[in-house]
Amino acid sequence: MNGATPGPTLAHVLAEHADEASFLWLQRASAVHAPNYSPQQFADLDERLAAHVDGLRVAGEDGWQHALALTDNEGPEDFFVAAVLAIEAVDGRFDDLVERAKDLPEVVPGLISAIGWTEPDRLGGRVKTLLEDASPLRQKLGVAACALHRRDPGALLGQLLVDAPDSVRIRALRAAGELGRADLLPQAQALLGEVKPELRFWAAWAAVLLGDRAQALDALAAFALKSGPRQPRAFQLALQAVDVVPGHALLLDSGALPEVQRLRILGSGFIGDARYVPWLIEQMAQPATARIAAEAFVTITGVDFNLEQMETMPPDGFEDGPTDDPDEENVELPEDIALPWPDVDKVRAWWGKNGARFAPGVRLFMGQPVSVEGCTNVLREGFQRQRVAAALHLCLQEPRAPLFATSAPAWRQRRWLESMA
Repeated sequence: MNGATPGPTLAHVLAEHADEASFLWLQRASAVHAPNYSPQQFADLDERLAAHVDGLRVAGEDGWQHALALTDNEGPEDFFVAAVLAIEAVDGRFDDLVERAKDLPEVVPGLISAIGWTEPDRLGGRVKTLLEDASPLRQKLGVAACALHRRDPGALLGQLLVDAPDSVRIRALRAAGELGRADLLPQAQALLGEVKPELRFWAAWAAVLLGDRAQALDALAAFALKSGPRQPRAFQLALQAVDVVPGHALLLDSGALPEVQRLRILGSGFIGDARYVPWLIEQMAQPATARIAAEAFVTITGVDFNLEQMETMPPDGFEDGPTDDPDEENVELPEDIALPWPDVDKVRAWWGKNGARFAPGVRLFMGQPVSVEGCTNVLREGFQRQRVAAALHLCLQEPRAPLFATSAPAWRQRRWLESMA
Protein backbone atom coordinates (compact mmCIF):
# COMPACT_ATOMS: atom_id res chain seq x y z
CA MET A 1 0.00 0.00 0.00
CA ASN A 2 3.00 2.30 -0.45
CA GLY A 3 1.83 3.89 -3.66
CA ALA A 4 1.00 0.58 -5.36
CA THR A 5 -2.39 0.16 -6.95
CA PRO A 6 -4.68 -1.66 -4.47
CA GLY A 7 -6.22 -4.95 -5.55
CA PRO A 8 -9.94 -5.13 -6.37
CA THR A 9 -10.82 -6.66 -2.98
CA LEU A 10 -8.96 -3.97 -1.00
CA ALA A 11 -10.37 -1.22 -3.20
CA HIS A 12 -13.89 -2.50 -2.50
CA VAL A 13 -13.21 -2.56 1.25
CA LEU A 14 -11.81 0.97 1.25
CA ALA A 15 -14.71 2.28 -0.82
CA GLU A 16 -17.08 0.73 1.71
CA HIS A 17 -15.19 2.33 4.61
CA ALA A 18 -15.43 5.76 2.93
CA ASP A 19 -19.12 5.41 2.05
CA GLU A 20 -20.06 4.12 5.50
CA ALA A 21 -18.10 6.84 7.28
CA SER A 22 -19.90 9.52 5.26
CA PHE A 23 -23.30 7.93 5.92
CA LEU A 24 -22.62 7.55 9.65
CA TRP A 25 -21.57 11.19 9.91
CA LEU A 26 -24.95 12.21 8.50
CA GLN A 27 -26.65 9.88 10.96
CA ARG A 28 -24.59 11.36 13.77
CA ALA A 29 -25.44 14.93 12.73
CA SER A 30 -29.11 14.01 13.14
CA ALA A 31 -28.52 12.06 16.37
CA VAL A 32 -26.93 15.04 18.14
CA HIS A 33 -30.39 16.54 18.80
CA ALA A 34 -32.45 13.35 18.51
CA PRO A 35 -34.98 12.38 21.19
CA ASN A 36 -34.16 8.66 21.09
CA TYR A 37 -30.37 8.41 21.42
CA SER A 38 -29.08 7.39 24.84
CA PRO A 39 -25.42 7.98 25.75
CA GLN A 40 -24.68 4.32 25.00
CA GLN A 41 -26.40 4.46 21.60
CA PHE A 42 -24.57 7.67 20.78
CA ALA A 43 -21.29 6.05 21.82
CA ASP A 44 -22.03 3.01 19.65
CA LEU A 45 -22.61 5.29 16.68
CA ASP A 46 -19.34 7.12 17.31
CA GLU A 47 -17.44 3.85 17.63
CA ARG A 48 -18.80 2.65 14.29
CA LEU A 49 -17.83 5.94 12.64
CA ALA A 50 -14.37 5.82 14.22
CA ALA A 51 -13.86 2.23 13.02
CA HIS A 52 -14.53 3.15 9.38
CA VAL A 53 -12.29 6.21 9.57
CA ASP A 54 -9.61 3.99 11.12
CA GLY A 55 -10.01 1.53 8.24
CA LEU A 56 -9.09 4.33 5.85
CA ARG A 57 -6.33 5.61 8.14
CA VAL A 58 -4.44 2.30 8.35
CA ALA A 59 -4.60 1.94 4.56
CA GLY A 60 -2.37 4.99 4.22
CA GLU A 61 -2.32 6.67 0.81
CA ASP A 62 -4.90 4.27 -0.61
CA GLY A 63 -7.35 5.16 2.15
CA TRP A 64 -6.73 8.86 1.62
CA GLN A 65 -7.40 8.61 -2.10
CA HIS A 66 -10.77 6.93 -1.48
CA ALA A 67 -11.71 9.62 1.03
CA LEU A 68 -10.55 12.38 -1.28
CA ALA A 69 -12.52 10.97 -4.22
CA LEU A 70 -15.75 11.28 -2.24
CA THR A 71 -15.24 15.02 -1.82
CA ASP A 72 -16.26 15.39 -5.47
CA ASN A 73 -19.81 14.92 -4.14
CA GLU A 74 -19.34 18.27 -2.35
CA GLY A 75 -21.20 17.20 0.77
CA PRO A 76 -20.19 18.06 4.36
CA GLU A 77 -20.19 14.37 5.25
CA ASP A 78 -17.55 13.63 2.60
CA PHE A 79 -15.38 16.59 3.58
CA PHE A 80 -15.57 15.41 7.20
CA VAL A 81 -14.02 12.04 6.39
CA ALA A 82 -11.29 13.53 4.20
CA ALA A 83 -10.57 16.32 6.70
CA VAL A 84 -10.04 13.92 9.62
CA LEU A 85 -7.36 12.13 7.62
CA ALA A 86 -5.93 15.38 6.26
CA ILE A 87 -5.62 17.01 9.70
CA GLU A 88 -3.45 14.11 10.85
CA ALA A 89 -1.17 14.32 7.81
CA VAL A 90 1.90 16.52 8.15
CA ASP A 91 1.45 18.19 4.76
CA GLY A 92 -0.87 20.56 2.94
CA ARG A 93 -3.88 18.28 2.47
CA PHE A 94 -6.06 20.02 5.03
CA ASP A 95 -5.11 23.43 3.63
CA ASP A 96 -6.21 22.23 0.19
CA LEU A 97 -9.61 21.18 1.56
CA VAL A 98 -10.02 24.57 3.24
CA GLU A 99 -9.22 26.35 -0.03
CA ARG A 100 -11.90 24.34 -1.81
CA ALA A 101 -14.37 25.12 0.98
CA LYS A 102 -14.05 28.86 0.33
CA ASP A 103 -16.28 28.36 -2.70
CA LEU A 104 -18.40 25.63 -1.09
CA PRO A 105 -19.88 27.03 2.15
CA GLU A 106 -22.14 23.99 2.46
CA VAL A 107 -19.12 21.75 3.27
CA VAL A 108 -17.75 23.94 6.08
CA PRO A 109 -19.77 22.09 8.78
CA GLY A 110 -17.90 18.95 7.78
CA LEU A 111 -14.54 20.66 8.25
CA ILE A 112 -15.59 22.08 11.62
CA SER A 113 -16.85 18.69 12.72
CA ALA A 114 -13.57 17.05 11.71
CA ILE A 115 -11.58 19.52 13.83
CA GLY A 116 -13.88 18.83 16.77
CA TRP A 117 -13.64 15.07 16.24
CA THR A 118 -9.83 14.94 16.12
CA GLU A 119 -8.11 14.54 19.47
CA PRO A 120 -6.05 17.57 20.60
CA ASP A 121 -2.74 15.71 20.47
CA ARG A 122 -3.28 15.12 16.75
CA LEU A 123 -4.08 18.75 16.01
CA GLY A 124 -0.53 19.83 16.78
CA GLY A 125 -0.04 23.55 16.18
CA ARG A 126 -2.72 23.67 13.52
CA VAL A 127 -5.27 25.57 15.63
CA LYS A 128 -2.80 28.34 16.46
CA THR A 129 -1.93 28.63 12.76
CA LEU A 130 -5.61 28.90 11.85
CA LEU A 131 -6.26 31.60 14.44
CA GLU A 132 -3.32 33.68 13.22
CA ASP A 133 -4.26 33.41 9.54
CA ALA A 134 -5.70 36.40 7.71
CA SER A 135 -8.35 34.29 6.00
CA PRO A 136 -11.80 34.66 7.65
CA LEU A 137 -12.62 31.00 7.00
CA ARG A 138 -9.40 29.82 8.63
CA GLN A 139 -9.93 32.11 11.62
CA LYS A 140 -13.47 30.80 11.94
CA LEU A 141 -12.18 27.22 11.90
CA GLY A 142 -9.62 28.12 14.58
CA VAL A 143 -12.25 29.67 16.85
CA ALA A 144 -14.56 26.70 16.29
CA ALA A 145 -11.74 24.32 17.21
CA CYS A 146 -11.18 26.11 20.52
CA ALA A 147 -14.90 26.12 21.28
CA LEU A 148 -15.50 22.48 20.36
CA HIS A 149 -12.61 21.30 22.50
CA ARG A 150 -13.55 23.78 25.24
CA ARG A 151 -10.04 25.29 25.15
CA ASP A 152 -9.98 29.03 25.85
CA PRO A 153 -7.96 31.02 23.27
CA GLY A 154 -7.50 33.84 25.80
CA ALA A 155 -7.41 37.54 24.90
CA LEU A 156 -7.60 36.78 21.18
CA LEU A 157 -11.30 35.96 21.46
CA GLY A 158 -12.14 39.46 22.66
CA GLN A 159 -9.97 40.98 19.98
CA LEU A 160 -11.81 39.05 17.27
CA LEU A 161 -15.12 40.42 18.55
CA VAL A 162 -13.80 43.91 17.86
CA ASP A 163 -12.08 43.83 14.50
CA ALA A 164 -12.67 40.50 12.75
CA PRO A 165 -14.97 39.98 9.73
CA ASP A 166 -18.60 39.29 10.60
CA SER A 167 -18.40 35.53 10.01
CA VAL A 168 -15.56 35.30 12.53
CA ARG A 169 -17.27 37.61 15.03
CA ILE A 170 -20.37 35.41 14.90
CA ARG A 171 -18.36 32.29 15.71
CA ALA A 172 -16.45 34.19 18.38
CA LEU A 173 -19.71 35.26 20.05
CA ARG A 174 -20.91 31.68 20.09
CA ALA A 175 -17.56 30.57 21.48
CA ALA A 176 -17.76 33.17 24.25
CA GLY A 177 -21.04 31.66 25.41
CA GLU A 178 -19.82 28.08 25.05
CA LEU A 179 -16.61 28.77 26.97
CA GLY A 180 -18.26 30.73 29.79
CA ARG A 181 -16.25 33.89 29.03
CA ALA A 182 -18.20 36.18 31.37
CA ASP A 183 -15.50 38.83 30.92
CA LEU A 184 -16.75 39.24 27.34
CA LEU A 185 -20.35 39.90 28.40
CA PRO A 186 -20.03 43.69 27.89
CA GLN A 187 -18.79 43.12 24.33
CA ALA A 188 -21.67 40.77 23.58
CA GLN A 189 -24.13 43.30 25.02
CA ALA A 190 -22.63 46.03 22.86
CA LEU A 191 -23.57 44.01 19.78
CA LEU A 192 -27.24 43.62 20.72
CA GLY A 193 -28.10 46.65 18.60
CA GLU A 194 -26.39 45.30 15.47
CA VAL A 195 -28.38 45.65 12.26
CA LYS A 196 -27.33 42.25 10.94
CA PRO A 197 -29.67 39.62 12.46
CA GLU A 198 -27.06 36.86 12.71
CA LEU A 199 -24.68 39.04 14.74
CA ARG A 200 -27.54 40.27 16.91
CA PHE A 201 -28.81 36.74 17.51
CA TRP A 202 -25.49 35.27 18.63
CA ALA A 203 -24.80 38.34 20.76
CA ALA A 204 -28.11 37.76 22.55
CA TRP A 205 -27.55 33.99 22.81
CA ALA A 206 -24.07 34.42 24.29
CA ALA A 207 -25.07 37.25 26.63
CA VAL A 208 -27.96 35.22 28.09
CA LEU A 209 -25.64 32.28 28.76
CA LEU A 210 -23.15 34.69 30.33
CA GLY A 211 -25.73 36.03 32.79
CA ASP A 212 -27.76 38.83 31.14
CA ARG A 213 -31.44 38.31 32.04
CA ALA A 214 -32.59 41.75 30.87
CA GLN A 215 -31.76 43.34 27.52
CA ALA A 216 -30.21 40.20 26.02
CA LEU A 217 -33.10 38.02 27.12
CA ASP A 218 -35.54 40.47 25.54
CA ALA A 219 -33.56 40.35 22.29
CA LEU A 220 -33.51 36.54 22.37
CA ALA A 221 -37.26 36.44 23.02
CA ALA A 222 -37.78 38.57 19.91
CA PHE A 223 -36.01 35.89 17.86
CA ALA A 224 -38.10 33.23 19.60
CA LEU A 225 -41.25 34.94 18.35
CA LYS A 226 -40.10 35.13 14.74
CA SER A 227 -40.24 32.17 12.38
CA GLY A 228 -36.92 31.21 10.83
CA PRO A 229 -33.78 29.14 11.32
CA ARG A 230 -32.81 30.90 14.56
CA GLN A 231 -36.19 30.38 16.23
CA PRO A 232 -35.79 26.86 17.73
CA ARG A 233 -32.52 27.70 19.48
CA ALA A 234 -33.82 31.09 20.65
CA PHE A 235 -37.13 29.64 21.82
CA GLN A 236 -35.51 26.97 23.97
CA LEU A 237 -32.85 29.14 25.60
CA ALA A 238 -35.25 32.02 26.23
CA LEU A 239 -37.79 29.77 27.94
CA GLN A 240 -35.16 27.95 29.99
CA ALA A 241 -33.60 31.25 31.07
CA VAL A 242 -36.75 33.21 31.91
CA ASP A 243 -38.74 32.71 35.12
CA VAL A 244 -41.87 30.54 35.02
CA VAL A 245 -44.45 33.38 34.97
CA PRO A 246 -42.84 35.49 32.20
CA GLY A 247 -42.17 32.23 30.38
CA HIS A 248 -45.90 31.58 30.29
CA ALA A 249 -46.42 35.10 28.96
CA LEU A 250 -43.92 34.36 26.19
CA LEU A 251 -45.93 31.27 25.23
CA LEU A 252 -49.05 33.42 25.03
CA ASP A 253 -47.23 35.92 22.83
CA SER A 254 -46.48 33.12 20.34
CA GLY A 255 -50.15 32.92 19.34
CA ALA A 256 -49.70 34.35 15.83
CA LEU A 257 -46.85 32.04 14.85
CA PRO A 258 -47.19 29.12 12.42
CA GLU A 259 -47.55 25.75 14.16
CA VAL A 260 -48.23 27.60 17.39
CA GLN A 261 -49.67 24.52 19.09
CA ARG A 262 -46.49 22.58 18.54
CA LEU A 263 -44.35 25.48 19.76
CA ARG A 264 -46.43 25.80 22.91
CA ILE A 265 -46.12 22.08 23.60
CA LEU A 266 -42.35 22.27 23.23
CA GLY A 267 -42.28 25.44 25.31
CA SER A 268 -44.25 23.92 28.16
CA GLY A 269 -41.52 21.31 28.50
CA PHE A 270 -38.81 23.98 28.50
CA ILE A 271 -40.61 25.97 31.22
CA GLY A 272 -41.26 22.82 33.23
CA ASP A 273 -44.35 23.94 35.13
CA ALA A 274 -46.52 21.01 36.26
CA ARG A 275 -49.68 23.04 35.65
CA TYR A 276 -49.21 22.31 31.92
CA VAL A 277 -49.54 18.55 32.42
CA PRO A 278 -53.38 18.21 32.17
CA TRP A 279 -53.27 20.24 28.94
CA LEU A 280 -50.41 18.10 27.61
CA ILE A 281 -52.46 14.96 28.28
CA GLU A 282 -55.24 16.48 26.16
CA GLN A 283 -52.73 17.03 23.34
CA MET A 284 -51.72 13.36 23.55
CA ALA A 285 -55.20 12.46 22.33
CA GLN A 286 -54.49 14.20 19.01
CA PRO A 287 -52.31 12.18 16.58
CA ALA A 288 -50.57 15.29 15.23
CA THR A 289 -49.30 16.33 18.67
CA ALA A 290 -49.44 13.09 20.71
CA ARG A 291 -45.76 12.18 20.69
CA ILE A 292 -44.29 15.65 21.15
CA ALA A 293 -46.76 16.22 24.03
CA ALA A 294 -45.62 12.97 25.60
CA GLU A 295 -42.01 14.13 25.36
CA ALA A 296 -42.86 17.43 27.08
CA PHE A 297 -44.70 15.42 29.75
CA VAL A 298 -41.55 13.36 30.34
CA THR A 299 -39.38 16.49 30.45
CA ILE A 300 -41.53 17.84 33.28
CA THR A 301 -42.25 14.64 35.23
CA GLY A 302 -39.25 12.44 34.45
CA VAL A 303 -41.48 9.38 34.04
CA ASP A 304 -40.09 6.43 32.04
CA PHE A 305 -42.77 5.54 29.47
CA ASN A 306 -41.22 2.14 28.78
CA LEU A 307 -40.85 1.20 32.46
CA GLU A 308 -44.38 2.35 33.27
CA GLN A 309 -45.71 0.57 30.15
CA MET A 310 -47.41 3.73 28.88
CA GLU A 311 -46.53 3.20 25.21
CA THR A 312 -49.01 2.04 22.60
CA MET A 313 -49.32 1.42 18.87
CA PRO A 314 -49.92 4.24 16.34
CA PRO A 315 -53.57 5.06 15.62
CA ASP A 316 -55.24 2.98 12.91
CA GLY A 317 -54.69 4.44 9.47
CA PHE A 318 -52.08 6.94 10.64
CA GLU A 319 -49.37 7.46 8.02
CA ASP A 320 -46.04 8.80 9.16
CA GLY A 321 -43.06 9.64 6.99
CA PRO A 322 -42.39 9.21 3.27
CA THR A 323 -44.68 6.95 1.29
CA ASP A 324 -43.88 4.45 -1.46
CA ASP A 325 -45.19 6.91 -4.04
CA PRO A 326 -42.28 7.68 -6.43
CA ASP A 327 -43.85 11.08 -7.14
CA GLU A 328 -43.86 12.06 -3.46
CA GLU A 329 -41.66 15.13 -3.07
CA ASN A 330 -41.37 15.02 0.72
CA VAL A 331 -38.85 12.32 1.63
CA GLU A 332 -37.84 13.81 5.00
CA LEU A 333 -38.49 11.75 8.12
CA PRO A 334 -40.90 13.50 10.52
CA GLU A 335 -39.23 14.99 13.58
CA ASP A 336 -41.42 12.96 15.96
CA ILE A 337 -41.00 9.58 14.26
CA ALA A 338 -38.55 8.30 16.89
CA LEU A 339 -40.80 9.21 19.84
CA PRO A 340 -43.12 6.65 21.47
CA TRP A 341 -46.89 6.80 21.07
CA PRO A 342 -48.49 7.47 24.46
CA ASP A 343 -51.36 5.39 25.85
CA VAL A 344 -53.47 8.34 26.97
CA ASP A 345 -55.58 6.35 29.44
CA LYS A 346 -52.50 4.98 31.19
CA VAL A 347 -50.86 8.43 31.21
CA ARG A 348 -53.98 9.96 32.71
CA ALA A 349 -54.15 7.21 35.35
CA TRP A 350 -50.47 7.69 36.22
CA TRP A 351 -50.96 11.43 36.62
CA GLY A 352 -54.03 10.90 38.79
CA LYS A 353 -51.94 8.73 41.08
CA ASN A 354 -48.71 10.79 41.09
CA GLY A 355 -49.67 14.36 40.15
CA ALA A 356 -49.97 15.62 43.72
CA ARG A 357 -46.21 15.37 44.26
CA PHE A 358 -45.44 17.84 41.45
CA ALA A 359 -45.85 21.39 42.75
CA PRO A 360 -47.17 23.89 40.17
CA GLY A 361 -45.39 27.20 39.67
CA VAL A 362 -41.93 25.61 40.03
CA ARG A 363 -39.56 24.86 37.16
CA LEU A 364 -39.19 21.10 37.00
CA PHE A 365 -36.77 19.15 34.85
CA MET A 366 -37.10 15.39 34.56
CA GLY A 367 -39.25 15.26 37.68
CA GLN A 368 -37.17 17.44 40.01
CA PRO A 369 -36.51 21.15 40.54
CA VAL A 370 -33.54 22.18 38.39
CA SER A 371 -30.27 21.35 40.17
CA VAL A 372 -26.64 20.70 39.32
CA GLU A 373 -26.89 17.11 40.50
CA GLY A 374 -30.08 16.41 38.54
CA CYS A 375 -28.77 17.97 35.32
CA THR A 376 -25.47 16.11 35.64
CA ASN A 377 -27.38 12.84 36.00
CA VAL A 378 -29.31 13.65 32.82
CA LEU A 379 -26.00 14.28 31.01
CA ARG A 380 -24.92 10.80 32.12
CA GLU A 381 -28.13 8.91 31.41
CA GLY A 382 -30.62 10.97 29.38
CA PHE A 383 -31.46 11.01 25.71
CA GLN A 384 -29.68 13.52 23.51
CA ARG A 385 -32.48 16.11 23.42
CA GLN A 386 -32.77 15.93 27.22
CA ARG A 387 -28.99 16.23 27.53
CA VAL A 388 -29.00 19.43 25.43
CA ALA A 389 -31.54 20.93 27.84
CA ALA A 390 -29.52 19.75 30.85
CA ALA A 391 -26.37 21.40 29.51
CA LEU A 392 -28.22 24.70 29.06
CA HIS A 393 -29.66 24.52 32.57
CA LEU A 394 -26.21 23.98 34.06
CA CYS A 395 -24.75 26.90 32.16
CA LEU A 396 -27.65 29.19 33.10
CA GLN A 397 -27.08 28.36 36.76
CA GLU A 398 -23.36 29.16 36.56
CA PRO A 399 -22.61 31.65 33.74
CA ARG A 400 -18.85 31.23 34.08
CA ALA A 401 -19.07 27.48 33.48
CA PRO A 402 -18.50 26.17 29.94
CA LEU A 403 -21.54 24.82 28.14
CA PHE A 404 -21.23 21.03 28.17
CA ALA A 405 -20.66 19.90 24.57
CA THR A 406 -23.29 17.21 24.00
CA SER A 407 -22.15 16.96 20.36
CA ALA A 408 -18.54 16.05 21.22
CA PRO A 409 -17.24 12.55 20.52
CA ALA A 410 -18.71 10.16 23.08
CA TRP A 411 -15.35 9.16 24.54
CA ARG A 412 -14.46 12.80 25.19
CA GLN A 413 -17.84 13.42 26.84
CA ARG A 414 -17.18 10.47 29.15
CA ARG A 415 -13.86 12.01 30.20
CA TRP A 416 -15.53 15.35 30.91
CA LEU A 417 -18.27 13.70 32.97
CA GLU A 418 -15.67 11.81 34.98
CA SER A 419 -13.85 15.06 35.71
CA MET A 420 -17.14 16.71 36.77
CA ALA A 421 -17.71 13.88 39.26
